[in-house]
Amino acid sequence: MLLDGKVVLVAGVGPGLGQAVAVRAAAQGASVVLAARSPAILDELATKIGDRALAVPTDLADEAAGRALAERSLERFGRIDALVHNAFAMPPMRSLGRVDLDEVRAGLDGNVITALRTVRLVTPALTESRGSVVVVNSAVLRHSRRPFGPYKLAKAALLAATQNLASELGPRGIRVNSVAPGWIWADQLRGWFEFQAAQRGVPARQIYDEVASDIDLRRLPEPDEVADAVLFLVSDLARAVTGACLDVNCGEFHH
Repeated sequence: MLLDGKVVLVAGVGPGLGQAVAVRAAAQGASVVLAARSPAILDELATKIGDRALAVPTDLADEAAGRALAERSLERFGRIDALVHNAFAMPPMRSLGRVDLDEVRAGLDGNVITALRTVRLVTPALTESRGSVVVVNSAVLRHSRRPFGPYKLAKAALLAATQNLASELGPRGIRVNSVAPGWIWADQLRGWFEFQAAQRGVPARQIYDEVASDIDLRRLPEPDEVADAVLFLVSDLARAVTGACLDVNCGEFHH
């Protein structure tokens, strides 16, 4: 039970990775706080986990809502041992030479500023527990393909923020790390592959195999596998690890 007695706040519980982190954290003994904008998703997941789950509908872009999230977490459980920040706002997918700069600002705000704000709001609680933060980043850090420029810009800034936070919060006993998943084989990606397959008139499995052929393990990571990397960084097994970014991509990129 890696997280027995711990309280893990999962900010950004959508379909796929966020839910996997919450379920697997609970399975490892943690109480979990579930935060996202959709009450229906949160309530369904809280029911699945049981009494050790607290669902708090939250727009993380709203500072007052973020503050209320931290307060409700402490009211219910009395502590916060870990923040897993999985919230994501999709930046525009256009070249840096042509993208609207207001959209670039929005991408930075939705990804970097929101994460920084959330970390700051729970820092007092994490100081008390000598806790940890794991920020979900992306394998876009490892390539410069078109039209991913605005996406990479936001995620690179997010990585820089988490690395600096590791240095700033380390003296308080707080560890700050990141994970950088590549493809995650979940419903959204299945739907995308099925769409591509229909456009080309081929089986969806062919799309999967083509993508996997350039990956060392010849397969795509699944949500539970990425979640396990997150839980490792949250747990005491990683008690000497901070400022790190762990790639979870089955060998698509090496770093």
